[in-house]
Amino acid sequence: MARPDDDIPVRTPRLPAREAAERELSDPRYHQHDPNPIQRALDWLWQRVNELFNAAADATPGGWIGILVIAAFVLLLLVALRLRLGAVRRTPTTSGALFSDAPRTAAAHRAAADRHAAEGLWNQAIQDRMRALVLALEERTLLTPGPGRTADEAATEAGWALPAYADRLRTAARTFDDVTYGGRPGTEPAYALLTSLDTDLQHAKPDLAGTTTRSRG
Repeated sequence: MARPDDDIPVRTPRLPAREAAERELSDPRYHQHDPNPIQRALDWLWQRVNELFNAAADATPGGWIGILVIAAFVLLLLVALRLRLGAVRRTPTTSGALFSDAPRTAAAHRAAADRHAAEGLWNQAIQDRMRALVLALEERTLLTPGPGRTADEAATEAGWALPAYADRLRTAARTFDDVTYGGRPGTEPAYALLTSLDTDLQHAKPDLAGTTTRSRG
């Protein structure tokens, strides 16, 4: 005859059972194929990104197609903005020397400018005409020779000796900087202005009193 306690199931206390299961699962045999920490981090990141995109797709009209359309629109907008900013930038980011090598004579630069103008190369024509203008003033001793000077510096110094032409000299220097450093294309009217200024300066009389006062200051 069976004893009364034979029908009573054996019950293991909850806490010891959990500890036994944890010990069993901690066996390295169960973790041989687990991903490494970096892989787990990447999986977690990808899951978060996927949840984010799914949430955006649910909130965007058209779902994933809507997101792709918006992304393409934003990309095109950025490209258009970059092209637009590059096209309208006219202020030079840097101002370098007027002469990149040993300067030639004013006549040589004028001849080079005329050749460039005949070929429609307005950037080069403007550059050589500005150099001719400055060298002509140096040849007349209205400017102190300075191969390392910038166009702005030359225009400022020339404006002291020829104050009636100071504004036109500053405009010429700005035009030179725009085409040389600012990415702005030269034009025929801009070249014509420099040519006219160069011609006028060849016959201009210096203001010796103004130059003497400035040198004393």
